[in-house]
Amino acid sequence: MTGASGASGAKASGTEASGLAAVPPRSLIVTVYGLYSRSHGGWLSVASLIALLTPLGVDEQAVRSAIHRLKRRGVLEASKQDGAAGYALSAAGRAILREGDARIFRRERATLADGWLLAVFSVPESERNKRHQLRSQLTRLGFGTMTAGVWIAPAHLYEPTAAVLRRLGLSAYADLLRADHLAFGDLTEKVRTWWDFGQLDALYGQFLDTHGPVRERLRRGEGRGTGSGRGEVSTGRGEISTGGGGVSAGRGEVSAEGADGFRAFADYVRALTDWRRLPYLDPGLPAELLPADWVGLRAADLFFALHADLEEPARAHVTAMLD
Repeated sequence: MTGASGASGAKASGTEASGLAAVPPRSLIVTVYGLYSRSHGGWLSVASLIALLTPLGVDEQAVRSAIHRLKRRGVLEASKQDGAAGYALSAAGRAILREGDARIFRRERATLADGWLLAVFSVPESERNKRHQLRSQLTRLGFGTMTAGVWIAPAHLYEPTAAVLRRLGLSAYADLLRADHLAFGDLTEKVRTWWDFGQLDALYGQFLDTHGPVRERLRRGEGRGTGSGRGEVSTGRGEISTGGGGVSAGRGEVSAEGADGFRAFADYVRALTDWRRLPYLDPGLPAELLPADWVGLRAADLFFALHADLEEPARAHVTAMLD
């Protein structure tokens, strides 16, 4: 673990690599629902989703397939409003998004005085699928591994951990304990065996490489996007036309204001989609235990700067599309 940006392991292609080619359409749909559906009662029409996502390079069939997968997983429920086919967030979907809000949009850093949260579990071999589910969820919540059945996280993760285990019916298999590290050994060295800092370094470096150019463009005063006169914006993978996405004026042309709104939306959705898994993998360890010049702090600075710059114009773009 070097504390470097990870740029050597995750180079951006082009001037602004979007990473969208590797992002499943359902991840983009979850981002869009999380950001924009709840102000509309948790419901979005299929036509609106297609109009929003087609300009990002997700074709209509991919949107429909991803929606159906989210329905099968119990995140969305089919419903109609005013005769329009659409999907609403299920109760489980709303719970997932609430949990995500608390984790993604807060910068919570533990202190050594806070202590630790231990998750101790033992699952019968006959229910080993539950063991796999427990491990997957603890990893997703940011826990490190002390031993096969003892996982550790900063104590401030107690409430979200308990909520997730209850929601998924896993609470009967685990005990959650608060603990202090009294002895032995160097705690700084131990956390490097409990968490995969190399993976985090690479992921944070990739985020900086991918989305740093967007911030630089905004700093240069180039606005939140520039139209080409044909409704196209550069994403580092060539040009994406708004085409049939519904962002049109006159003969398929996009006004400067509309292009700026679309560019803000595109930049914000892909930044948030790439960002939202990282606060789960990184539990917010005490600063004293982090490497010098920890890349995660710089990546968080970048995300929250982009959030401040892009959230409002992106929302205005979506509101105009939905209205």
